[in-house]
Amino acid sequence: MSTSLPPRVSLVGAGPGDPELLTLGALRRLERAEVVVHDALVSAEVLALGNPAARRIDAGKRAARNGPSQEWINALLVSEGRAGRRVVRLKGGDPFLFGRGGEEALALSRAGVAWEIVPGVTSALAVPAYAGIPLTHRGLGSTVAIVPGHLAGDASLDWAALNALDTVVVMMAGSQVAAIGAALVAGGRPASCPVAVIQQGTLEGQRVLTSTLGEVGRRAEREGVATPALLVVGEVVQLGAELGRWWTGREDLADARTG
Repeated sequence: MSTSLPPRVSLVGAGPGDPELLTLGALRRLERAEVVVHDALVSAEVLALGNPAARRIDAGKRAARNGPSQEWINALLVSEGRAGRRVVRLKGGDPFLFGRGGEEALALSRAGVAWEIVPGVTSALAVPAYAGIPLTHRGLGSTVAIVPGHLAGDASLDWAALNALDTVVVMMAGSQVAAIGAALVAGGRPASCPVAVIQQGTLEGQRVLTSTLGEVGRRAEREGVATPALLVVGEVVQLGAELGRWWTGREDLADARTG
């Protein structure tokens, strides 16, 4: 494999936050980047691995402010790519899973700018794993749905159809936890179904709140939910009480990394 990286725009998945989950392909491109256009959910630890001389452009959208439009981001990537620079468009998780990476790829392709995709570890898989929750497990669940939290109030979303699947993962659940729980119960899933709300997943401040569909809204309001937050619904959640214990050994993992 060639070690050279020609000027182009790389749509790179930064993973869910823990820098240990960054792919080798992502790391190589960050080290050689001249421009890094990053989202709000990209952790400071991941950004620190990049070329210190690279120009960083924050293109993140946060609850407190809207941030730049997608059209502005598309135009920026095209402009920087046409200038012949090595551009990394760094996106949390995977660029092609609720990351609007497809829209950016289309803009680059139609503008005749060379581009590539570097997939990332999606939080839909990694965050439950860090909480000790396997999304599939023999006897508990073999089918999974992944949906974005902002669709909680969308009447067109068929919650009953989602309930036909064993496990439902809701990304970017945030303030929608109560609405999601109510919608799934209204769609026919038992109010007693186990639920986990995983906050700051894979990061040092990770917190797991377990409950049931019928109670999760009240409990989330009472205890507060810090973003980013991911919701896992299904019988597999009950495994987290035992398998999630590995997280208490993070100190040993940190020693192994730095020792």
